[in-house]
Amino acid sequence: MKRYIIIFFSMIIAISLTFCAMKQELQTEFPQEIQSVFYQKVKKGTESSGINFYIEFKNPLSANIKLEKIYFHNQESVVKEIAKNTFVAHFSQDNTKEDLIMDSNPSKEYGNKAPVIQKSKFDLQRNEAILEYTKESKTLFYKISNVLERPLR
Repeated sequence: MKRYIIIFFSMIIAISLTFCAMKQELQTEFPQEIQSVFYQKVKKGTESSGINFYIEFKNPLSANIKLEKIYFHNQESVVKEIAKNTFVAHFSQDNTKEDLIMDSNPSKEYGNKAPVIQKSKFDLQRNEAILEYTKESKTLFYKISNVLERPLR
């Protein structure tokens, strides 16, 4: 019996240590100097709107660094290069609302869909973002603080 208890507790410890290894570690510094980080709200007609998230570097991005994704406002988007020093990520926000059937008889509300709540990979404030990038084929994460909103020109 004592043998089974030792095996059980060994398995519990091994499982808990594997979950610790899966947590993403955030980098405190980015390998290159970032000039500015900002976002702009874009209106595309009445049906949808979105956010353009910009990252500008002082110098062109190093060849061994590739920007992958941005996590911002509980969404994620792929980062694209628009100039040698400037990168952008587009977040779309669909403003179309579905009609809900509200009735005192619950069986008439059968066709209503439950709202889809997306849980972000990271716990972020409204002015924070996470930049996912690869450096020498290793995936790293960098937390960007104090992201400012700039008005459209």
